[in-house]
Amino acid sequence: MDMSSIIAGLPLFQGLTSNQCAALAGIAQRRYYSRGQVFFSEGDDADGFYVILAGKVKIFKLSPDGKEQIFHILEAPEPFGEAAVFSGTNFPASATALVETPVLFFPTTKFVDLIRQDPVLALSMLGLLSLRLRKLTTLVENLSLKEVPGRLAAYLLYQIRDNGTNPVIELSVSKNQMAGLLGTIPETLSRILRRMAEENIIRTDIRTITILDQKQLADLAEGIRKLS
Repeated sequence: MDMSSIIAGLPLFQGLTSNQCAALAGIAQRRYYSRGQVFFSEGDDADGFYVILAGKVKIFKLSPDGKEQIFHILEAPEPFGEAAVFSGTNFPASATALVETPVLFFPTTKFVDLIRQDPVLALSMLGLLSLRLRKLTTLVENLSLKEVPGRLAAYLLYQIRDNGTNPVIELSVSKNQMAGLLGTIPETLSRILRRMAEENIIRTDIRTITILDQKQLADLAEGIRKLS
């Protein structure tokens, strides 16, 4: 598939004309990152943004004492690094490939030049940027106002996809990564998952979590009840 066709199929650029996609194809670069390879580190110049074609990317910060806080685990076809490009600032967090991850890279200078010529390119990205901001706001609220069981319950509710009577969540991240997203440690996460299972709120398998009692899970998320 040629570059213009790939770009036309990305939600970020949905609705653009063939000429606009061709213009973007003219500046896009295919790049391949292996597991553990760094895209950028916090504070680096925002020299461009990325769109994931396959694989997974972790967006995170490190505290002065080395503690990791994960903000997002992203998969295709999501973009990342775009907010810093629009604001003209440095990258506010770091990004690392969790598995082999091919991406499209759009250099800042060339992309901004295209926007100056055709502002519709920027408008097409506003919806996705707004959604990302809402997700980040929810994360900050959960980390600052809820205890770990409430954070986990809120995370599971967010991940639910309808699947019959008992929604089943396919885990796309490891439990270590989930712990990082929730601002806790894997041992604490495992203990809380076990307690939720003992109280028949969830059932856990290697790569899935089945929600058995959505109301109890919602009560945990809202702080109405606590685990015994």
